[in-house]
Amino acid sequence: MLRGVGITKRFGGVTALRNVSFEVGAGELVGLIGPNGSGKSTLFGVISGFHPPDDGTVFFDGRHITGARPHTVAQLGIARTFQIVRPFTGMTVVENVRVGALYGRGERRIAVADRHARELVEFVGLEQRADTLARNLTLAEKKRLEIARALSIQPRVLLLDEVFAGLNPTEVRGAIDLIARIRSQFGVTIIMVEHVLKALMETCERIIVLSYGEKIAEGAPSAIAADPHVISVYLGKTYAAR
Repeated sequence: MLRGVGITKRFGGVTALRNVSFEVGAGELVGLIGPNGSGKSTLFGVISGFHPPDDGTVFFDGRHITGARPHTVAQLGIARTFQIVRPFTGMTVVENVRVGALYGRGERRIAVADRHARELVEFVGLEQRADTLARNLTLAEKKRLEIARALSIQPRVLLLDEVFAGLNPTEVRGAIDLIARIRSQFGVTIIMVEHVLKALMETCERIIVLSYGEKIAEGAPSAIAADPHVISVYLGKTYAAR
């Protein structure tokens, strides 16, 4: 469904991604891990059109989308969240979600978009905060709003960038459950960048590991957790011994 071949991305003299290839099938839930600066968010940027690659190709459903603008990628059905959540702070929760419903892949009539937005707000558990200004939400609520905004364009692929970061264990468990419901209800393909490894290992079926912009491993969570190279560059012996 989504495939990258030989992706390289440079920022000045820094090579953020070097010859990275990957493939994600329809309905998969794949984790993307690695040390800070390993190229994870840059890869999301390449896929979603924010960072056109210097070399390599991105395919979505067999279609060449390399270098497509972000709004074009979104309209094709690829949505993403961001590490730092930035809702429209002067708008309510439901208004934030309605923006995506109006300008994504879906309905452009305001009444229908509003109904769709309210359904998503309820789906992510924010119905009691629907008419609250986004600036007044907690971090956990803002993360849920970010997911609802991404879902509002009716995506086929969802790129989740550190949705567990900054959450307490109860909130992480709630986020894991929400992701499971997203897969069940919408059948969306999901790729997750995450540093909360225990939660990621529990959630994903397959994991891709980046280090210094290169793919160094790929496989089932159990295989990744036991991989000597991954332990050396990222997980550490303490994690591996758990």
